[in-house]
Amino acid sequence: MRSVVCMKAVPSTTEVRMDPKTNTIIRDGRQSVANPFDTAALEVALALKDELGGRVSVLSMGIPDTCRLLRDAIARGADDALLLSDRAFAGADTLATSYTLSMGLDELGDADLVLCGKMAVDGDTAQIGPELGGILGVPCVTGVSEVLEASDHRVVVRHDTDEGTEVAEVPLPAVLTVTKDIATLRMPSIAGVRAAAGAEVRVLDAATLGADPACCGLAGSPTQVVRSFVPERSHEAATIAGTPAEQAAALLEVFEEVAR
Repeated sequence: MRSVVCMKAVPSTTEVRMDPKTNTIIRDGRQSVANPFDTAALEVALALKDELGGRVSVLSMGIPDTCRLLRDAIARGADDALLLSDRAFAGADTLATSYTLSMGLDELGDADLVLCGKMAVDGDTAQIGPELGGILGVPCVTGVSEVLEASDHRVVVRHDTDEGTEVAEVPLPAVLTVTKDIATLRMPSIAGVRAAAGAEVRVLDAATLGADPACCGLAGSPTQVVRSFVPERSHEAATIAGTPAEQAAALLEVFEEVAR
């Protein structure tokens, strides 16, 4: 089983800084961690490797500091890592990100299974997995909460839907996005830490990757953040006097005003 896990570095704090010109998150590497949904996807891939053999590669797009997180994935059992890093990738929306990641997947070679977290905690779009499936032309199952069976030509999974959960059988190659609770990432071994310390994380820029500049970063993003702000909050309280019926009527007026 050849698996590729897409991983993203996300802020470890809610105190993020925004670029006032592009309205995108400033990613300088400070206090960044691996997206928790993606670490669950990594554990799923490592468990499949334990069961079926094969290789696990990790793929990310981000600033050079992301190499630190990819080496940690190697310490936990991944075989190799590829980082796509270039100023040309900055400010990408999900479509531009998916395009760039698909170029990275081509660089890594044929994969039986591409695994992503269901969403990233700094964006919550849950679009990367389905978009990758569309670009690659392979089936995609989202919100996978359990892998029931796996072989070299198919996987059977349980996944969440709007109506509940269902079991799906998917031929390979395929893309899966997984929930955060599907698995807990294993701890790195001593041998893994030593291997990761000397491991080479390949870093490719847009030119080396052969990416179309018009499809990358802000230039390739049909959706852009127009404005971002912190909602104003107040702690004012009001007393509603009168009989219960009068209070209920006054409260209804408040609700209707808020709903307008």
